[in-house]
Amino acid sequence: MACLWPFHSPANQVAWLAPGNGLRFGRHGTLVSRGALTPGRGGEQFTLEIWLRPNHIWATRTILAFYDPRHPAGFSLHLSDGYFLAERKLWNRERIAASRKFYVSRAFRRLTFLTLTSGAQGTKAYIDGSLVRATRRFRIPSDVLSDRLVVANSPVLNESWSGELKGLALYSHALTAAEVSRDYKDWTRTGRPEIARGNGVVALYVFDEHSGNVVRNQWGPRGDLIIPKRYVELHHTLLRSPWDEYSPDWGYWKDVLINIAGFVPLGFFCYAYLSSISFCRRLMLVTVIFGGIVSLTVEVLQAYLPTRDSGVTDVITNTLGMGMGVLLFRCACAVCESLAHSRYAKVRYLAGLFAHNPSVERNELQRAGSLV
Repeated sequence: MACLWPFHSPANQVAWLAPGNGLRFGRHGTLVSRGALTPGRGGEQFTLEIWLRPNHIWATRTILAFYDPRHPAGFSLHLSDGYFLAERKLWNRERIAASRKFYVSRAFRRLTFLTLTSGAQGTKAYIDGSLVRATRRFRIPSDVLSDRLVVANSPVLNESWSGELKGLALYSHALTAAEVSRDYKDWTRTGRPEIARGNGVVALYVFDEHSGNVVRNQWGPRGDLIIPKRYVELHHTLLRSPWDEYSPDWGYWKDVLINIAGFVPLGFFCYAYLSSISFCRRLMLVTVIFGGIVSLTVEVLQAYLPTRDSGVTDVITNTLGMGMGVLLFRCACAVCESLAHSRYAKVRYLAGLFAHNPSVERNELQRAGSLV
């Protein structure tokens, strides 16, 4: 129950804002484009404008991503521990390889207009029309515009972002500082930018439909966003490797501790049962192997659930928890065996119930039971 709940893909928690334009994303919500935004590839310039209000900022959540399994490189935008994080990734079929990251600025829980421009001079980040950071070491090539667009979730992981999204625009060229400032004023005043034809616009979403399951690209026939009926991921990862899952933050270590603790009771009672029937000698090894098989089965099944993540780290930590449960039972048995020699009859009787040594259990139960 704990590992596989809710056993199916939940309803896609995306709703239209009222009054005003925009969408509200719940705990599990996402949008997916019908196909690639542009048919061709190439180019060295890119601009992203997004107007949003996050619900939570102290966690890693994916705001949007560009993904195509046929192309090695992808781009994604996240909220990560209070910061906006732009990331270039190498998408592989079953794992996420090393990536390049660009921390933009602290994200506050209010309506924020973020602009990212990228070109030959590097990448610049603007918050509410003002420059907050620039770097020459990070670029976002416009060829990501030939990939599918995923909004409010990762294409390969369960990292659903929750909050309000009021506007999104994509360009195949880098806007100047004056254009960024002008667009910010237009968005906040009229709910859309005043852009001219031939300005490199690829997609413009103002979210003014107010109903239905399609968000129209206001600029062209391609790139409409679909609101799926069920929460989905384009490609759910099967058994991510431990080095891809590792993260130095507290959330990662919290999951490790939960996965270890979750299998301690299973190891404890499984070993207790096997000890009672005594069908083989290497009970500890059999119990640990059984726990590893159970964990591996669960992780494979989680690969088909979009609200769960499938990884080898969980198999390792679950198996470790199984072994700790076995050691806990053996320690409890050792304590009970020592208490079985107590001078108090009731203590000897209760200790005999849990003593691991059959001879001690049998003798103490017969003697202490008659006294009680």
